[in-house]
Amino acid sequence: MTAPRGRGRPRDPGTDTAILTAALELFVERGVEGTSMEQVAKRAGVGKLTLYRRWSSKEDLLAQAIEQGVRAEVTPPAADVHALAPRDIVERVLPAAAETAADPGFRALVARILGSAVSHPELMEIYWKHYILPRRELATVLLRRAQRDGTVAADADLDVIIDMMAGAVTYRVLQPDPPDTAEMLRYLRAVYRQAGLYPSRP
Repeated sequence: MTAPRGRGRPRDPGTDTAILTAALELFVERGVEGTSMEQVAKRAGVGKLTLYRRWSSKEDLLAQAIEQGVRAEVTPPAADVHALAPRDIVERVLPAAAETAADPGFRALVARILGSAVSHPELMEIYWKHYILPRRELATVLLRRAQRDGTVAADADLDVIIDMMAGAVTYRVLQPDPPDTAEMLRYLRAVYRQAGLYPSRP
């Protein structure tokens, strides 16, 4: 939550971006406990007072930094979800998903968020709201379409299928020897095929 501000000069968006970027970098490198407002200010090139004028605590700052870091929209437009076959949609989104999943910075961010889930649950809530939920919603729409097409059983529990898909990808991404982008793309196609969303072309 951003701290309330009084009257004065308008905030500089460039300063906000520098602070949030520095905060996210430090969180990935050192975790919550290893990050301080002083360190963020130093890396961002601003005074510590500048941070406290914007955020009331380190946790508030990190929550917004994570929100900004995971907000990237990768889902297709709603019209495409209804107009295209699930396989065509999967083919469109998987290359970017594979690239993201294979990125060491993304892997480190996910590991830090999972590691702080108990001590700082608000960070997981941000990640869940802005990254996980939009992808679960898309997967649900695709699976319902696949049920109508007959590639997913009509009585299938869609939440369980989505959990299995997400769990498989998380397990593969966080293993000691994670796949590169090409291998991640192959693996994602296999996962989606097993779920009934990537059937062979007729």
